[in-house]
Amino acid sequence: MREYKVVVLGSGGVGKSALTVQFVTGTFIEKYDPTIEDFYRKEIEVDSSPSVLEILDTAGTEQFASMRDLYIKNGQGFILVYSLVNQQSFQDIKPMRDQIIRVKRYEKVPVILVGNKVDLESEREVSSNEGRALAEEWACPFMETSAKSKTMVDELFAEIVRQMNYAAQPDKDDPCCSACNIQ
Repeated sequence: MREYKVVVLGSGGVGKSALTVQFVTGTFIEKYDPTIEDFYRKEIEVDSSPSVLEILDTAGTEQFASMRDLYIKNGQGFILVYSLVNQQSFQDIKPMRDQIIRVKRYEKVPVILVGNKVDLESEREVSSNEGRALAEEWACPFMETSAKSKTMVDELFAEIVRQMNYAAQPDKDDPCCSACNIQ
């Protein structure tokens, strides 16, 4: 069974913990203390392939931002979460992706951009089009979720597994791989 290290990043209060706990336990946490670092494991089957996800739910507050390099270094796939009822959280996500690229030194890192809190549609500050445009710019999948109503939560974690599997395949257009005759 393959193991995958997933890191959930985003600013404070966007619902990183709520998404993770909803996925792992099937419950929605209404109130919680701000996360410093929580670690979860869950077995999941994606495309008939059993896997174990190791999910690192990170601190969104700026005082723990210095720990991000270490999380990123150890992670294989990244879920970047913003709250679609908070425009600032959408802006905050951009330097986090830049940091992933800088630490990983690779442009094609498995990333999913997630607009959370779709259940609060009437309070929306970030349009679906804005999220989609940023995901297109980053060449990554985009999803809108709700930890509260469990909208697209399981699909999100299945998709990050697919992205990590896809990234693990050798690039047939890569001159190095064809020179080494690796398929």
